[in-house]
Amino acid sequence: MTSDAGALDVSDLAGRQVTVAGLGVSGVPAARALRGLGASVTVVNGGDGEAQRAQAAELEPLGITVRLGDGETLPKGTELIVTTPGWKPTSPLFLAAAEANVPIWGDVELAWRLRGEDAPPWLAVTGTNGKTTTVRMLAAILEAAGLRTAAVGNIGVSLLDIVLGDEPYDVLAVELSSYQLHWAPSLRVHSGAVLNLAPDHLDWHGSMAAYAADKGRIYEGNQVACVYNVADPATEDLVRAADVEEGCRAIGFTLGTPGPSQLGVVENILVDRAFVADRQKQAQELAEVSDVNPPAPHNIANALAAAALARSFGVPPKAVRDGLRAFRPDPHRVEHVADVDGVAYIDDSKATNTHAAEASLGAYEHIVWIAGGLAKGATFDELVLTAAERLRGVVLIGADRALIREALARHAADVPVVDLDRTDTGAMAAAVREAARLARPGDTVLMAPACASMDMFINYNKRGDAFAAAVRDLASGRVPDDQ
Repeated sequence: MTSDAGALDVSDLAGRQVTVAGLGVSGVPAARALRGLGASVTVVNGGDGEAQRAQAAELEPLGITVRLGDGETLPKGTELIVTTPGWKPTSPLFLAAAEANVPIWGDVELAWRLRGEDAPPWLAVTGTNGKTTTVRMLAAILEAAGLRTAAVGNIGVSLLDIVLGDEPYDVLAVELSSYQLHWAPSLRVHSGAVLNLAPDHLDWHGSMAAYAADKGRIYEGNQVACVYNVADPATEDLVRAADVEEGCRAIGFTLGTPGPSQLGVVENILVDRAFVADRQKQAQELAEVSDVNPPAPHNIANALAAAALARSFGVPPKAVRDGLRAFRPDPHRVEHVADVDGVAYIDDSKATNTHAAEASLGAYEHIVWIAGGLAKGATFDELVLTAAERLRGVVLIGADRALIREALARHAADVPVVDLDRTDTGAMAAAVREAARLARPGDTVLMAPACASMDMFINYNKRGDAFAAAVRDLASGRVPDDQ
């Protein structure tokens, strides 16, 4: 199911009955914006907890109806649905909307339609992994060039708040999820990038083909550049399939030596052979690999993608270097927590799928791996095969750890495995202690779970916090009471 982009326009919403699906970071500003346009707004939300009630109390004085505990029934008279990310196309609410011929917009679609004539261009990023890091790198590069910018979108800052705010911007660095792109058919950005494609959220999209197609929407109508990953041919296929503006170029990024119209790496230097006067003969030095933090291969790829988007907007080489040097990664993304007894402890709790975990595992030579959680339908044979020679030991946690254990039995039978059958608050501390027991000086204890966190933790941030706290306890010699 997709939205009907042409059924209504934002100028037609006064007096219309509009339903907002979901609260949260996107739903609250959507409801406010729609009410400001004169629409009669009802917000529906399946949850009915303390946080949702507080948001409802914030919206109801504005004349917005909030219906908690029922996200399935289509409110009577609804003429448009604006949905927050994450609601499945097969949700009963959307099936009822399809039956009633009610169009569906995402919050990004609404923001795109509400932007003014002088709105700043969008440089947009999607992909299975690396989106947030790349967008933050891009924003740092744009800022180093003296441009007024913000990192927005799926990164946790509502595009609606930015579009409707008073702050003037020269350009926006926009992270877009596959969910957001699915409901944003009118989106036409300055330049867009798909970093990589790997199976993820297939329960939402229904198939890998549908997932890839939604990612590929970021290229539709691109004005200047479609940035793709040379190492991931599926991303280039999406560029070929896109209908772009005349003169828009395909720009690749690679960890190898770049060809014409590509950015890549030559002797530990990030170079540009795309945005130079003579792409056949010239290459522009942008930065050193050591300017990327951390300089793991997948993060160098993120830096190249960010540089490509920035260069598409005319940013000078020096700003790329200065921006990358200024960038500091968010927590829980290949974050070095501490060294204890000659062993490095790395928190990559953000590695919530196999593709992200593979990139993380590939960055270290000898690893004690902490893995497990909610698999989301993933399989682990290929990941284990790729990492087997690097594994010193494995500690398994979480609901679907048996799937990883079985893959290890098939492809890495000699690797010691500790299977922790507990989900209490002390489980992560126990995992760290077991990992320390397996590790030798020079090894890396890497928490890259390859799974979602919600079986044991509220989110991946809380999982990473628990890991870091357990490592600090280990370093101090403190043993938690609930051992």
